[in-house]
Amino acid sequence: MRRRIRALAPLAGLVAFAMAGPAVALDATAIARDPVVQVVTHDEDGSARVTKIWIVAVDGEAYIRTGGTRWGRNVERNANLELRTANGAYDLRVEFVADDGLRARVGQAFREKYGWSDRLISPFRGRDPKIMHLLPRADGA
Repeated sequence: MRRRIRALAPLAGLVAFAMAGPAVALDATAIARDPVVQVVTHDEDGSARVTKIWIVAVDGEAYIRTGGTRWGRNVERNANLELRTANGAYDLRVEFVADDGLRARVGQAFREKYGWSDRLISPFRGRDPKIMHLLPRADGA
């Protein structure tokens, strides 16, 4: 019996590592190469909401945006989210962008990256979308 337990020890270590959560440094330029990423936010009842979104990098920083969506309201209530990309998952927080100049540059980055698709959805997103700067969590979680 002890041999079986010792034989499973490396597997247990891998499982513990995988369950420990993301430990990947945020490389905004690299993650912004993905055409679509996922954000995980939490609804008022605590249930997880997974949403596919677009992402861009401006000056080496990552930005996302939304109109009047449920996941956007979730982030207004709790600025922490998980970002899932092709290369890993990141526990992050958002800071809403109020600076008009930066908002314009981020909007331009979305137009350049997504082209006509960005123009097509703009009426649904509204005139004043929530633009969010992605940052590492202060709590390190």
